Amino acid sequence: MKKTYYSVLALFLVAKLIPLSLLAQSNPVPYAYSIKAEDLKKHLTFIASDSLKGRNTGSAEQKVAANYIANHFKAVGLAPVQGSYFQKVDLVNRAWTNVAAQIKGKSYGYLSDFMAYALAPVAAGTKTPTVFAGYGVQQGAFTDFDKLKAKGAMVVVIDGEAKDQAGNYVLSGSKDPSAFGKATGWREKMKLAKAAGAIGLIVITDKDEKTFSAQLNQRQAMMKRFGNERMVLKDETQNKDAEFPVILISSAMAAQLLDTDVAALEAFKTKVSTEKKSIASKFKAGVMELKIESTESPVDTYNVVGFLEGTDKKSEVLVITAHYDHIGVSADGRINNGANDDGSGTVTVMELAEAFGKAAAEGHRPRRSILFMTVTGEEKGLLGSEYYSNHPLFPLANTVCDLNIDMVGRYDDEHIGKPDYIYEIGSDKLSSQLRAVLEEQNKKHIGLELDFKFNDPNDPNRFYYRSDHYNFAKHNIPVAFFFNGVHEDYHQPGDDIEKIEFDQVQKVGRLVFYMAWEISNREQRLPVDSNKP
Repeated sequence: MKKTYYSVLALFLVAKLIPLSLLAQSNPVPYAYSIKAEDLKKHLTFIASDSLKGRNTGSAEQKVAANYIANHFKAVGLAPVQGSYFQKVDLVNRAWTNVAAQIKGKSYGYLSDFMAYALAPVAAGTKTPTVFAGYGVQQGAFTDFDKLKAKGAMVVVIDGEAKDQAGNYVLSGSKDPSAFGKATGWREKMKLAKAAGAIGLIVITDKDEKTFSAQLNQRQAMMKRFGNERMVLKDETQNKDAEFPVILISSAMAAQLLDTDVAALEAFKTKVSTEKKSIASKFKAGVMELKIESTESPVDTYNVVGFLEGTDKKSEVLVITAHYDHIGVSADGRINNGANDDGSGTVTVMELAEAFGKAAAEGHRPRRSILFMTVTGEEKGLLGSEYYSNHPLFPLANTVCDLNIDMVGRYDDEHIGKPDYIYEIGSDKLSSQLRAVLEEQNKKHIGLELDFKFNDPNDPNRFYYRSDHYNFAKHNIPVAFFFNGVHEDYHQPGDDIEKIEFDQVQKVGRLVFYMAWEISNREQRLPVDSNKP
């Protein structure tokens, strides 16, 4: 008995001398190796089956997928959060039922004469004054909002920004537009209009009548295919200050509103381009009668969460995400199973949860806590992750990182014949150390080609802004996004399980595991000390 006592005492004293970080960081390899291609395939065979009909956000089939994921989280030892494996995401389906405009007694139809960048309810018969603000730019010599009496009015602006005779954008002085001249430039103008007290924005297209008509026809075709419903956060519909109609009109419609003609509008644009500054106009902005009516219905959908509590640093949380929704059934009745997008990421998160659950069960619980989360509504505009970032289950200030997996296990055209690669996006943008963790763990354990092509801020695909990690990054939380690129079956019925290379998904899963192991067990949390575009 005495010998046993002293042996236990010796072990206790030794354990007291060993840092918790070393105890936690027992050999991770066996747990990484528990992430297996055959298990990934087993889960994806169900998640991407025809029976789930493409897991459209809010569908009954998506709920089946949610329950499958939640049951797995429970089975591998993850805990619920606030008593549940589900975070209700408050979404509504909004349909625009009646949108029309009238100027000086002449009626204009939605998608036949004008279209919208953003819609917000406007009661029938509302007669709104308008004010003209040139290009709607407030930068350098352009002071379009100075002394503009916009309060209670809709601001009328010309799309884009002025160019000089050489075709250079006046604001940037080059072929590259400023923020006002990009496709999303209307958002910059909307911010200025809102700040000036306006109640809406009217953008005059920079396209000729034929091209603008083709654009309207294209939008009509999209409406026929996808319907006129748009899923939005319920918070957005209840915040009336956030609602702001932005419509895009033709030059002819603008001429009617401004009591002028198309030639005079073109002459105004030419003069601005020549003088390279804001200039006064003689246009007399009139009244627009606008009607925008909508219906709203609630959407029953959830983020699925499983929690693994850490040890001595348990208040700090690492989040691992993928989205489990897809686009459902096409208008022609074909099912879009979304095996790659993002069934592949979903089952990887499930396997990561099992690997960490196994480690915890064997006494190797991570120092920091880990939240495993499959989010809803990504295909509708990153809505599930946005909801989480607005209503976090754990404080964002304590969230150390998000590792996001979206579309792995297939190849794009640039990697045919050389499949051992992964695109990584975002790891260097907010933390000086996250990229180093990625490269170290990949070199030590996996050996994938790390391709940072899409991490370039000038990349036109803008993938950094197009998956759920971004809703963490915009709150200054370091992120890393793992992605194999797009392919011919992207958002098509051909995105099926037979085309997934599970050995590659396994490699990505193990790489993310090793990163998560390091991040959750290191002494210092990842610093937020970078500010890269």
